[in-house]
Amino acid sequence: MFRRTIYSGNNTLSIGEAMAITRRDVCTIVPALLPLVTTAKLFAAADQPLASGAFSFENAPMHVANNSAQVRLMFHGKLATGEGLEVHQTMLPPGGSPTPTTHHHPHSEMWLVREGTIELTVKDKKFLLEPGSVGFVGSNQEHGIRNAGIISANYFVVAVGPGAELQT
Repeated sequence: MFRRTIYSGNNTLSIGEAMAITRRDVCTIVPALLPLVTTAKLFAAADQPLASGAFSFENAPMHVANNSAQVRLMFHGKLATGEGLEVHQTMLPPGGSPTPTTHHHPHSEMWLVREGTIELTVKDKKFLLEPGSVGFVGSNQEHGIRNAGIISANYFVVAVGPGAELQT
Protein backbone atom coordinates (compact mmCIF):
# COMPACT_ATOMS: atom_id res chain seq x y z
CA MET A 1 0.00 0.00 0.00
CA PHE A 2 1.22 3.48 -0.89
CA ARG A 3 1.68 5.83 2.06
CA ARG A 4 2.16 9.54 1.85
CA THR A 5 3.64 11.38 4.79
CA ILE A 6 2.52 14.92 5.64
CA TYR A 7 4.63 17.12 7.89
CA SER A 8 2.99 19.98 9.75
CA GLY A 9 4.95 21.62 12.53
CA ASN A 10 5.71 18.93 15.12
CA ASN A 11 3.02 16.55 13.81
CA THR A 12 3.55 13.85 11.20
CA LEU A 13 0.64 12.00 9.58
CA SER A 14 0.85 9.23 7.06
CA ILE A 15 -2.16 8.89 4.77
CA GLY A 16 -3.72 5.50 5.39
CA GLU A 17 -2.94 5.58 9.12
CA ALA A 18 -5.64 5.93 11.75
CA MET A 19 -5.65 9.37 13.31
CA ALA A 20 -5.99 9.67 17.09
CA ILE A 21 -8.69 12.09 18.28
CA THR A 22 -8.68 13.22 21.88
CA ARG A 23 -11.71 14.13 24.01
CA ARG A 24 -10.55 17.73 23.76
CA ASP A 25 -10.76 17.48 19.95
CA VAL A 26 -14.31 16.07 20.16
CA CYS A 27 -15.38 18.79 22.61
CA THR A 28 -14.10 21.40 20.16
CA ILE A 29 -15.64 19.86 17.03
CA VAL A 30 -19.14 18.85 18.26
CA PRO A 31 -20.33 22.35 19.31
CA ALA A 32 -19.20 23.69 15.95
CA LEU A 33 -21.29 21.04 14.13
CA LEU A 34 -24.52 21.53 16.14
CA PRO A 35 -25.70 24.62 14.20
CA LEU A 36 -25.34 22.64 10.96
CA VAL A 37 -27.52 19.81 12.30
CA THR A 38 -30.18 22.23 13.61
CA THR A 39 -30.27 24.15 10.32
CA ALA A 40 -30.62 20.93 8.33
CA LYS A 41 -33.67 19.97 10.44
CA LEU A 42 -35.27 23.39 9.85
CA PHE A 43 -34.83 23.13 6.09
CA ALA A 44 -36.24 19.60 6.06
CA ALA A 45 -39.36 20.75 7.96
CA ALA A 46 -39.87 23.69 5.58
CA ASP A 47 -39.73 21.34 2.59
CA GLN A 48 -42.41 19.04 4.01
CA PRO A 49 -45.93 19.47 2.60
CA LEU A 50 -48.80 20.49 4.85
CA ALA A 51 -50.12 17.47 6.72
CA SER A 52 -53.70 16.32 6.19
CA GLY A 53 -55.98 16.68 9.17
CA ALA A 54 -58.51 18.84 10.99
CA PHE A 55 -57.81 22.32 12.32
CA SER A 56 -59.92 23.29 15.33
CA PHE A 57 -61.27 26.83 15.79
CA GLU A 58 -60.68 26.55 19.56
CA ASN A 59 -57.00 25.71 19.02
CA ALA A 60 -56.34 28.38 16.37
CA PRO A 61 -54.17 31.25 17.66
CA MET A 62 -56.05 34.55 17.68
CA HIS A 63 -54.75 38.11 17.59
CA VAL A 64 -56.51 41.45 17.45
CA ALA A 65 -55.38 43.57 14.51
CA ASN A 66 -54.95 47.35 14.73
CA ASN A 67 -58.40 47.75 13.13
CA SER A 68 -60.04 45.79 16.01
CA ALA A 69 -60.54 42.73 13.80
CA GLN A 70 -60.14 39.36 15.51
CA VAL A 71 -58.03 37.10 13.29
CA ARG A 72 -57.57 33.36 13.87
CA LEU A 73 -54.86 31.61 11.86
CA MET A 74 -56.30 28.18 11.06
CA PHE A 75 -53.19 26.87 9.25
CA HIS A 76 -50.51 27.71 6.70
CA GLY A 77 -47.89 25.78 4.76
CA LYS A 78 -47.11 24.38 1.35
CA LEU A 79 -49.10 21.85 -0.61
CA ALA A 80 -47.40 18.70 -1.93
CA THR A 81 -47.55 20.33 -5.38
CA GLY A 82 -45.55 23.34 -4.11
CA GLU A 83 -48.20 26.07 -3.82
CA GLY A 84 -48.36 28.12 -0.64
CA LEU A 85 -51.63 27.90 1.30
CA GLU A 86 -52.96 29.91 4.25
CA VAL A 87 -56.42 29.92 5.86
CA HIS A 88 -57.60 32.33 8.53
CA GLN A 89 -60.92 33.41 9.96
CA THR A 90 -61.69 37.08 10.63
CA MET A 91 -64.36 38.81 12.72
CA LEU A 92 -64.43 42.35 11.26
CA PRO A 93 -66.38 45.11 13.08
CA PRO A 94 -68.95 47.24 11.18
CA GLY A 95 -67.24 49.73 8.86
CA GLY A 96 -63.89 47.97 9.39
CA SER A 97 -61.36 47.05 6.74
CA PRO A 98 -58.30 44.78 7.10
CA THR A 99 -56.15 47.21 5.11
CA PRO A 100 -56.46 51.00 4.80
CA THR A 101 -56.28 50.94 0.99
CA THR A 102 -56.60 48.47 -1.86
CA HIS A 103 -53.54 46.32 -2.45
CA HIS A 104 -52.23 43.41 -4.52
CA HIS A 105 -49.89 40.44 -4.05
CA PRO A 106 -48.71 37.37 -6.00
CA HIS A 107 -51.09 34.91 -4.29
CA SER A 108 -54.82 34.60 -5.01
CA GLU A 109 -57.43 35.04 -2.27
CA MET A 110 -60.92 33.75 -1.65
CA TRP A 111 -63.41 34.98 0.99
CA LEU A 112 -66.15 32.72 2.35
CA VAL A 113 -68.67 34.83 4.26
CA ARG A 114 -70.40 33.23 7.27
CA GLU A 115 -72.10 36.28 8.84
CA GLY A 116 -72.51 39.95 7.98
CA THR A 117 -72.03 41.81 4.72
CA ILE A 118 -68.68 42.36 3.01
CA GLU A 119 -68.01 44.76 0.16
CA LEU A 120 -65.26 43.38 -2.11
CA THR A 121 -63.57 45.85 -4.45
CA VAL A 122 -61.63 44.42 -7.41
CA LYS A 123 -59.97 47.15 -9.44
CA ASP A 124 -62.83 49.69 -9.50
CA LYS A 125 -65.71 47.20 -9.41
CA LYS A 126 -67.61 46.55 -6.14
CA PHE A 127 -69.31 43.27 -5.13
CA LEU A 128 -71.57 42.69 -2.13
CA LEU A 129 -70.94 39.40 -0.31
CA GLU A 130 -73.61 38.18 2.13
CA PRO A 131 -73.70 34.99 4.26
CA GLY A 132 -72.96 31.98 2.08
CA SER A 133 -71.30 34.10 -0.63
CA VAL A 134 -67.80 33.57 -1.95
CA GLY A 135 -65.52 36.25 -3.38
CA PHE A 136 -62.34 35.59 -5.36
CA VAL A 137 -59.38 37.73 -6.47
CA GLY A 138 -56.68 36.39 -8.77
CA SER A 139 -52.95 36.93 -8.47
CA ASN A 140 -51.73 40.55 -8.56
CA GLN A 141 -55.23 42.06 -8.94
CA GLU A 142 -55.78 45.30 -7.01
CA HIS A 143 -58.41 44.61 -4.32
CA GLY A 144 -59.74 45.42 -0.89
CA ILE A 145 -62.64 44.53 1.41
CA ARG A 146 -64.65 46.30 4.09
CA ASN A 147 -67.55 45.42 6.35
CA ALA A 148 -70.47 47.20 4.68
CA GLY A 149 -73.02 46.00 7.26
CA ILE A 150 -74.25 47.07 10.69
CA ILE A 151 -73.08 43.89 12.47
CA SER A 152 -69.65 42.24 12.66
CA ALA A 153 -68.75 40.23 9.59
CA ASN A 154 -67.34 36.74 10.09
CA TYR A 155 -65.52 35.20 7.13
CA PHE A 156 -62.75 32.82 6.12
CA VAL A 157 -59.88 33.85 3.86
CA VAL A 158 -58.16 31.20 1.76
CA ALA A 159 -54.89 32.39 0.20
CA VAL A 160 -53.20 30.19 -2.44
CA GLY A 161 -50.02 30.79 -4.40
CA PRO A 162 -46.56 32.33 -4.04
CA GLY A 163 -45.97 33.63 -0.53
CA ALA A 164 -49.40 32.63 0.82
CA GLU A 165 -47.78 30.26 3.32
CA LEU A 166 -45.92 33.24 4.83
CA GLN A 167 -49.12 35.13 5.74
CA THR A 168 -49.91 35.29 9.44
